[in-house]
Amino acid sequence: MIVEDARLALPVSDSDHVQGSAHAVVTLVEYGDFQCPACGMAYPLVKQVQRHYAGNLRFVFRHFPLTQAHPYAQLAAELAEAAAVTGRFWAMHDWLYEHQDEWVPYGAAGLEAGARALGLDEEALAATLRNTAIDARIRRDFMGGVRSGVNGTPSFYVDGYLYQGDFDGLVHGLGRVIARREH
Repeated sequence: MIVEDARLALPVSDSDHVQGSAHAVVTLVEYGDFQCPACGMAYPLVKQVQRHYAGNLRFVFRHFPLTQAHPYAQLAAELAEAAAVTGRFWAMHDWLYEHQDEWVPYGAAGLEAGARALGLDEEALAATLRNTAIDARIRRDFMGGVRSGVNGTPSFYVDGYLYQGDFDGLVHGLGRVIARREH
């Protein structure tokens, strides 16, 4: 169900992490936490939706690390942002979710395995992680989520409106919106 009175406080912009065309029929924004098990379960479904609606769907990922429940969520978000500096955000995003069961039990050491798996220069990565712009980026995403009404992860917005319900409903809702707009 789309919640008409819950809108994105920060519109999608060039500074967001985006997959898909800016001219896509529908924009799906996810506020996610790389350590969140529910986000990990949603990840393959989001990928499936992206494949199914390719060309009609623009997907945006924003950080919403729930550090009280997930002690490595902030560090994982920082690692993804550090990878973004070299154009590898989506590769790290995917690795973090695809290997969530492997890195979470080892925390920081598990995250280092992700950097090695992607062939990232660990010295350059360590220097990038000290950049205050990374924390500012994650905080901007998080605060935008708070102002938008996010209170858990994953939270999805369809064309700027909060979606509440199960993932099947989201998939069907996206299909209906795309079909309606294509005609």
